[in-house]
Amino acid sequence: MQRVTNCILLNQDHVLLLKKPRRGWYATPGGKMEQGESIKESAAREYREETELELVDPELAGVFTFMVYQADRLIQEWMMFTFLCQTYTGTLTNDCREGELEWVTRETIYELPMAEGDRKIFRHVLNSSKMLYGSFKYTEDYQLIECRLDPSSP
Repeated sequence: MQRVTNCILLNQDHVLLLKKPRRGWYATPGGKMEQGESIKESAAREYREETELELVDPELAGVFTFMVYQADRLIQEWMMFTFLCQTYTGTLTNDCREGELEWVTRETIYELPMAEGDRKIFRHVLNSSKMLYGSFKYTEDYQLIECRLDPSSP
């Protein structure tokens, strides 16, 4: 099982998102954990590598499992640790190898193309201080099959 971390950086009323070139979907900067890293170290390192920004005191906001199915066969599974941060230092890079970085307003996030599970994670993390736990099942083309969230949310 792959382990990944990411962080939702909230600055005033804007969130920094990464538009991935493959699908044109928006996501939160982050990536795979390296051996021996803590989840917080991984989130900070991945964020810095993709944005050149240093997160200041990110807090864990959610833990999720993702499973991708081809018909009834599990073909991919990973665990994601999502942080929330409201303070950073540094200057945003103009050259991100992962895609295009863009500050978007909180209201705009829900209208952007993205994985449906990510939309649910944003809705909770940006509107609640409670830790969110979840499990998502997707088809191989990332259509959401099933979602379980605790606490449950719309």
